[in-house]
Amino acid sequence: MTPTLITNVHLIDPQAGSVTHGALLIENGHIAAVGAEIAVPDGAHVIDGGGKHLAPGIVDIGVKVCEPGERHKESFKSAGLAAAAGGVTTIVTRPDTAPAIDSPETLEFVTRRANEAAPVRVVPMAALTKGRDGREMTEIGFLMDAGAVAFTDCDRVISDTKVFSRALTYARSLGALVIAHPQEPILSKGAAVTSGKFASLRGLPAVSPMAERMGLDRDIAIIEMTGAKYHADQITTARALPALERAKANGLDITAGTSIHHLTLNELDVADYRTFFKIKPPLRSEEDRMAVVEALRHGLIDTISSMHTPQDEESKRLPYEEAASGAVGLETFLPAALRLFHSGDLTLPQLFRAMALNPAKRLGLPQGRLSPGAPADLVLFDANAPFVLDRFKLHSKSKNTPFDGQRMQGKVQATFVGGKQIFGDA
Repeated sequence: MTPTLITNVHLIDPQAGSVTHGALLIENGHIAAVGAEIAVPDGAHVIDGGGKHLAPGIVDIGVKVCEPGERHKESFKSAGLAAAAGGVTTIVTRPDTAPAIDSPETLEFVTRRANEAAPVRVVPMAALTKGRDGREMTEIGFLMDAGAVAFTDCDRVISDTKVFSRALTYARSLGALVIAHPQEPILSKGAAVTSGKFASLRGLPAVSPMAERMGLDRDIAIIEMTGAKYHADQITTARALPALERAKANGLDITAGTSIHHLTLNELDVADYRTFFKIKPPLRSEEDRMAVVEALRHGLIDTISSMHTPQDEESKRLPYEEAASGAVGLETFLPAALRLFHSGDLTLPQLFRAMALNPAKRLGLPQGRLSPGAPADLVLFDANAPFVLDRFKLHSKSKNTPFDGQRMQGKVQATFVGGKQIFGDA
């Protein structure tokens, strides 16, 4: 492979927490050197970054690709193109497909399809219980051998505490990571919005933020009992943060994430029943949003994800209460995250620590770094480029984004995976 030298860029290093002007050399699919000045190797392809930002490619935990079962909503090809256009170089896929990814055979099929169709890296998760039904655990060891990096039943909370504790005990014996959705399932069943004055005025079924805290409290108790590795997929309320802080202080092997939609939108965005803003958990109050941003700044919350959930038009063009939950996010992830940078809430190294470094570290992946020897999975972007989002120009098959028509800042110029440019004209 011809060496590639990217010059005249602002290098975002989430490990060092720094932004420095310099260059980066790619050789044999890996980062060979990073510095203020790098000599041009013989025969190298030189890219002038034009003073833009160069960062590790985003590692997105919790992406739904609808193969098998619902390919009309999203395929590995369309999701891969959307990811590349959004600077996402690794997508960590969810098992909430039809059927669920709960056997080595299904997992091998998905892996084969991903390798054939997607230009980005695809890392699969598998279901924790068979059919995601919360009754019988999957063959965790065999699924790990087939390539599963984590185990989750996604938004189906395992309500049987004995089943959940047995699954975590077994996962611990194999060193497997369990990703859970901290919600009290009975309280949150059927809820469309977060309880409060806005929900009452709109007459919509609501759930208290306490449901998240109650779900997290239960999970923390079981982690303490079993010693398992645990990641909360989305922490979205201020009430859940003290419990998370105590669990970390007590030395439990726990990390937590949140979604880009919960960081940049609030319950008032639902306005007059706009179903593209219906996600799970529902959008929270502005006070909750700011508390989660603060937790992210201080490292209490570790990761940000898009929680990319494609839904077709038919499932969204319904009354709010009946409409499907979820929003696409692969292509809007970076410009939405840059809202937090432009508002002064988070620095670029803090953002990429949560979007790239921490997800990769939690899953044991070598990506997410700008250090020599790391895979050359990179995103070159203009943090200030303004545009108005047109959902029909997104690469995803489904167009259910809450950011449609909104003014945004931040455009991807080029995306590299293993040193190969897969998007852009750099």
